[in-house]
Amino acid sequence: MIRSEGDAADTAISPASAADGEAAGLAALLARAGAGAGPRPVERWNPPDCGAIDMRIARDGTWFHEGRPIRRQALAALFASILRRDEDGTFWLVTPVEKVRIVVEDAPLAAVEVHAEGEGPAARLTFRTGFGDVIEAGEHHPLRFAVEAETGGFKPYILVRGGLEALATRAVAMELAGRLEPGPGGAGLGLWGGGTFFPLPDGL
Repeated sequence: MIRSEGDAADTAISPASAADGEAAGLAALLARAGAGAGPRPVERWNPPDCGAIDMRIARDGTWFHEGRPIRRQALAALFASILRRDEDGTFWLVTPVEKVRIVVEDAPLAAVEVHAEGEGPAARLTFRTGFGDVIEAGEHHPLRFAVEAETGGFKPYILVRGGLEALATRAVAMELAGRLEPGPGGAGLGLWGGGTFFPLPDGL
C-alpha cells in the first residue's frame, strides 16, 4: 500500500506481500484519477494533502518507486498524466480525492526528439517527449536554458503543460546548439520558435 510520511510501519509482512500491496495501492491511486486517457485536469483538482510517497524522477527522466526503477514505460506515463507542479516548486501526484508529494531531481519530462524547420522568426521547433506529448515552441510553450554544472554547456527546457517542463536529451540539445542564431538586431545568441526569440542566459 502507499504510506504517507508519519504512518506507522510496525506490521510484519513478507517482501512479496509488501510488493503486491504497494502495486495495488499505486493501481488504486491511478484508478481514482481516471488515468489512462492523457493528462488529467489536475490544475482544477484541490484535494487534501496526503503526505509524501517514496517516488522520484531522476535527472535522466527515469521514474523510481521505493528505490526501484519503474520499468514499464506505460505505467510511468500514467503517473505523468496525474503529475502537477505548484508555484512553490512542489510536485504532486493528484487525484480528485488526494494528492501525494514526490521528488523530481530536475525536470519531470524529457524532450527526446525535435523537428526543426525554417530560420529566424519563421523557424518552427516541434518537440516530442518520452511520453508522447507533442508541443511546438512559442509563446505558449516557451524555451529556457540553464548552464550544465558538469560541462558548462547548455540545458534546454520547454514548458509542456501547467508548470511541467521537459529537459532536452543530450542528442536533442546538440541539435538545438547547431541552430543557435542571433536575436533581433543581431544581439546575443538564442533560438527562434513560433515567432518568439528565446535568448541564451549570461554565462553561455
